[in-house]
Amino acid sequence: MQKSILEYLEHTVKVFPEKIAFADDFEELSFRQVYENARAIGTFFGVKGFTKEPIVVFMGKHPGTITAFLGVIYAGCHYIPIDEEMPKQRIELILKSLKSVTVLCDKETFPISEEYGFSGNIYIYEDIIKTAADDNILRRIEDKQIDTDPVYVVYTSGSTGIPKGVAACHRSVIDYLDNLAEAIGFDSETVFGNQAPLYLDGCLKDVFSVIKTGATAYLIPKKLFMFPIKLAEYLNENRINTICWVASALTVLSTFKVFEKVLPKYLKTITFGGEFFPPKHLQIFRKYLPEVRYFNLYGPTEATGFSCYYEIKRDFEHDEVIPVGIPFRNTEIILLDENKKVPEPGQLGEICIRGTALTLGYYGNFDKTGEVFIQNPLNDLYPELIYRTGDLGRYNENGELLFISRRDNQIKHMGYRIELGEIELAASTADSAGSVCCIFDEHSKKLVLYYTGEASKNYIISVIKEKLPRYMIPNVVLHLESLPVTLSGKVDRKELREKYIRETGRK
Repeated sequence: MQKSILEYLEHTVKVFPEKIAFADDFEELSFRQVYENARAIGTFFGVKGFTKEPIVVFMGKHPGTITAFLGVIYAGCHYIPIDEEMPKQRIELILKSLKSVTVLCDKETFPISEEYGFSGNIYIYEDIIKTAADDNILRRIEDKQIDTDPVYVVYTSGSTGIPKGVAACHRSVIDYLDNLAEAIGFDSETVFGNQAPLYLDGCLKDVFSVIKTGATAYLIPKKLFMFPIKLAEYLNENRINTICWVASALTVLSTFKVFEKVLPKYLKTITFGGEFFPPKHLQIFRKYLPEVRYFNLYGPTEATGFSCYYEIKRDFEHDEVIPVGIPFRNTEIILLDENKKVPEPGQLGEICIRGTALTLGYYGNFDKTGEVFIQNPLNDLYPELIYRTGDLGRYNENGELLFISRRDNQIKHMGYRIELGEIELAASTADSAGSVCCIFDEHSKKLVLYYTGEASKNYIISVIKEKLPRYMIPNVVLHLESLPVTLSGKVDRKELREKYIRETGRK
């Protein structure tokens, strides 16, 4: 039985030593190079006596960064990824929450490290990979490692705006990657086109699947998502056959009618998750790429990654919710109502998750961990933790799970309880409407709908009126060229709320 994710790399390098593991526009690293450089890093920190310590990896998005992650793990430590694209305040808050002052930079990020308040031990990646790997040191570290030791800590934003560090261990990552590869069908022939930033857990599904399966991953430059045709050409140039993107990244291709000009001819698998993917955009993909397998995925960072999957084999009506399907092996989904009881069939409940893919909790924050990692209220016989996601869902008539909305996106308006996701779904069915997002302004008690695309405001309202009752019709409809997105590429609801407050003249 595996106790470390490094066992994936140890196996893969024997089978595919010279195969490209990770590449971008400037660098390619084979599995042998990744293996040797990671062991060099592990030896370097091992000699210094680091063990079970957090090491900040402050590097750009390139193949060396992934190697640095693995090197930190070889040292028996856990990595905390940050990136210069992250807001300075966020980086400062992350550093404040850590007990370590050890930072691993590359030559590009080292000159600016002082701007972020780094102090203490700062090392440069290009220098320490020159270290000669020491088998004895690495073996001693490995002997002391167990599968519940942490692998990484990634930070998510809470409702307060203060980042929360989610600590994942070897066991949860191993189970997640094994289940994902089995359900979706990742193997050594897979060529990933990576979209997710390396400082988020979203990169696990493609970047870390590479070391498990012997696949190859191309790290797509962020700027290409601003040029949809060039993005499609990039997919073809690198024979990319699998993309695991957030929905807003996929809609870049469908909104701008890219497939009429450039068809990504090597694509075989597309997964999406993390946010609502309008069925009308899915229909465009299936029209032009009918042989591709499509998967809707669902799951939170606190459960290592995705917990459920649904393979799409039919068209959906524009106002239909695409199921998130069934849980991965060794994972159970439990719906709980406000009384912590199982709701009646078809009724809403908070999505809760149990299984070995649950993470360790929030780094340095036991109080917050205890609020959402709770004893299973359906079990009063022995300790059993489940994670409360804060998401609302229900089962359809086929027993498939539907994600409806965030609990904090459920509001009360005109005396009615409303799911903002329902309004977004209705608005997204309008022809020539791109991305949509509905917010609720507590001050004015108004429903505010933001949208992109060529559709008129009056037309969008008319479409919504055909599908929803009067109390769910947006009071304000605003057009934007593009919607703001979070660091992970999802629509940034918080920024839209703040934008509305600014533009209405409130402080």
